[in-house]
Amino acid sequence: MADHRDVRAGDRDRERVAELLRVAVTEGRISLDELGERIDRVYAARTLGQLDDVVSDLPQEEPPGLPAAAGGAELALHTVSRRVSRTGRWTVPRRMSAKAGRGGTVRIDFTGADCPHREVVLDVEITSWFGDIRLVVPRGWWVRDEEVVRVALGAVHNSPPEPLAPDGVTVRLTGYVKTGDVWVRYRRRVTG
Repeated sequence: MADHRDVRAGDRDRERVAELLRVAVTEGRISLDELGERIDRVYAARTLGQLDDVVSDLPQEEPPGLPAAAGGAELALHTVSRRVSRTGRWTVPRRMSAKAGRGGTVRIDFTGADCPHREVVLDVEITSWFGDIRLVVPRGWWVRDEEVVRVALGAVHNSPPEPLAPDGVTVRLTGYVKTGDVWVRYRRRVTG
């Protein structure tokens, strides 16, 4: 039987360790520069042992904001060098994730969507040059981006034109933007 450290790491394993690092930055345990270096090591890791080495000097509690377990109601839009989108008529889950790498673009348009929740959590991640995540939300919704860790050239462009409406939804962004941009646009709701 293989030692735990020699077992091949999967995407969920890398996400767990990346989230531990994000929490460590917010707690002041590591710097933003160190976060960038460690995140690079996380996504290059092939084994669980390599992942363990990245966080061996940090507390190992599971962070509360991890994605739902497999089979949960999470929408994941991930791409490398392509465009993926969610537009038109669709139902918004309580939790989503969007990842763009190496020139990929993720576009999420909420203007025609049905949202049964007052708050939606969207975990964003851009780790490669020219990656973009584009969000289009109805006027009266509110996108909060203060939990997004920005490193190097990463940026979030978000200027709500009006306050949250009484029936509006808050989209809470979490995650990590090393390079590339998250763009938030506020548009009129699509009806019909």
